Amino acid sequence: MTTELSPKAAEIVAHTRSLLVAGGYNSFSYADLAERVSITKASIHHHFPSKAALVTTVVTLYRQEAKAGLGSLEAQFDDPLSELNAYADYWASCIRSGEHPFCICAMLATELPTIPEEVAVEVRGHFHDLNAWLTSVLKRGAARGQFHLLNSPAVSARAFMAVVHGAMLMARALDDPKSFATIVQPAILKLTQPA
Repeated sequence: MTTELSPKAAEIVAHTRSLLVAGGYNSFSYADLAERVSITKASIHHHFPSKAALVTTVVTLYRQEAKAGLGSLEAQFDDPLSELNAYADYWASCIRSGEHPFCICAMLATELPTIPEEVAVEVRGHFHDLNAWLTSVLKRGAARGQFHLLNSPAVSARAFMAVVHGAMLMARALDDPKSFATIVQPAILKLTQPA
């Protein structure tokens, strides 16, 4: 898929991303989007023939951004514990600022039974990508003696992913952005302590 978008298509994608963070796939229509972007529904259809095509594009771009961001953490730190902390700090900062207060794939994962399959494939792909990265971080950290895992790196990665996304949910549910770090930081500390 090409990621080259016209300025108007990029604007549509940005607003769609905000709507997905706010309420997921089933919470908005092209009419809602048309009002936000100040164009007609027909114009949106010109750029994205269906809502499924639009959201698939948004999630594909999100996956590309996430993979690039995660890859840059390894290049920037070359230290698994620092990478894990930077990942957690990224989300803590996003939640505090309100800029990106929730992972769109986490939001869409709650809707997997009702969203189009092409969107579901991208959502699952994001979690596979994230799990692979976290597995690599934990494996490298365990080899250096930074992490003491109770399970395999892959299982530990899934558990940590669950903590991060659960912490996002709690921050939203409690309307308390600081609660994200208070949940995630102990989980990181636990990974560093011998069993």
